[in-house]
Amino acid sequence: MPISSLPSPYGIGTLGAAARELVDFLVRGGQSCWQILPVGPTSYGDSPYQSFSSFAGNPYFIDLDLLAEQGLLRPEEYQDLPWGNDPKAVDYLALYNHRFSVLRAACARLRPEDLSQLSQECGDLTDWLEDYALFMALKQSHQGRPWLEWPEGERLRRPEALAEARERLSGEIEFWKRIQLLFFSQWRELKAYANGRGVSIIGDLPIYVSIDSADVWASPEQFQLDPDGRPTEVAGCPPDGFAADGQLWGNPLFDWDAMRADGYQWWIRRIAAQFRLYDTLRIDHFRGFDEYYAIPAGDDTARNGHWRPGPGIGFFRAVEAALGPRDIIAEDLGFLTPSVRRLLAETGYPGMKVLEFAFDSRDTGGGYLPHCYTPHCVAYAGTHDNDTIRGWMASAPVEDAALAKAYFRLNEEEGYHWGMMRSAWASVADLAVMQFQDLLGLGSEGRMNTPSTLGGNWRWRALPGSFSPELADRLRREMEIYQRLPK
Repeated sequence: MPISSLPSPYGIGTLGAAARELVDFLVRGGQSCWQILPVGPTSYGDSPYQSFSSFAGNPYFIDLDLLAEQGLLRPEEYQDLPWGNDPKAVDYLALYNHRFSVLRAACARLRPEDLSQLSQECGDLTDWLEDYALFMALKQSHQGRPWLEWPEGERLRRPEALAEARERLSGEIEFWKRIQLLFFSQWRELKAYANGRGVSIIGDLPIYVSIDSADVWASPEQFQLDPDGRPTEVAGCPPDGFAADGQLWGNPLFDWDAMRADGYQWWIRRIAAQFRLYDTLRIDHFRGFDEYYAIPAGDDTARNGHWRPGPGIGFFRAVEAALGPRDIIAEDLGFLTPSVRRLLAETGYPGMKVLEFAFDSRDTGGGYLPHCYTPHCVAYAGTHDNDTIRGWMASAPVEDAALAKAYFRLNEEEGYHWGMMRSAWASVADLAVMQFQDLLGLGSEGRMNTPSTLGGNWRWRALPGSFSPELADRLRREMEIYQRLPK
């Protein structure tokens, strides 16, 4: 259940009352984990996998009612603003137009003692906050243009240009810092509430970062860039049965040789920051650590890419040596080579099993049928990149849907969604994670994302009343039957 999908009257889900209501629902429903999407500040396209920073929190998720309770906002400053006309969908344009003016009013009311307390609550953010705040202030001063279009001195971080910018934009820099203090303070309280009720939070770490991010701008030496700061090759996936031209993600690629030379310090800081947010971390596109697909910069499809070796087990050993053993899930979906399987086994991380893939005639044989599972895995009916169960049943090829119905003994009386979820809970997987849309029995209108498409993604929201006692009690009964209640 993404933070953005929580109910709220202010355009998008936040870290406030609805988040706590969901935690209470999970406790009543016998659940021990809540998995979310990345929480970084989103850029053009609104994807949580294309963020301005790997370290920062999304300003949109700051709860405005909590700020009002602290005396930082007045109700008339935010309650009657046009946050969107459809409570079932995020209106990102409305958020962009109104959220920051409201946050400016709140940040302006923070007193020195407030800032001191927030800084203590939020821990050590100094290893990234200065660069991020300067990046966002510069971006604002250039009307939101990507940093590759900034004047050369700022683009290439010439010391004299940055010194001048810090002086000229000191007020804006302070604003972006204060936003992060508010976010992390609210996040800390929400996580403490969830953990205190026995619910752990599973976060999601995209393997790649956005080219237009503070990450790349502040640490260009960690990426495959030309002397002007532009990518030489970019990330993506090759053509397959799901995408004839492959997937052109466009993210800059890591300079793994440079990263290896300094002991993967950038990555260690990045993962350490994630574990300040989450209890468990799903690492996206695990295959990219074994070998990664490199596409010539400027190509308009992924057809001309080629595979290159990734950092392998040495990377994960360096992370564990620096941070100790951590609770990590490997997103190992798609075509897996023997070397990827060996890498997964060497790390000891659980991989993922997606039920919808098990019946897709385009599948590459990933062992997704429940009778193939071993306990050390995480089972899903579908992920944010898949249709809902009911949507999949309605849109899949007739023979694929028929096979799923026969395999799971699905029927309309119980509901296809309950039948498929029940099969995941009945499996030997150590953990089973369902999309909340499937608990609600939604069709394709509840789909979060359709890969390789633009527009209409990342918008789905639950309506008020979705976290009903009746639904929680039904969910708990399933946990009792399959002995999945928290111990």
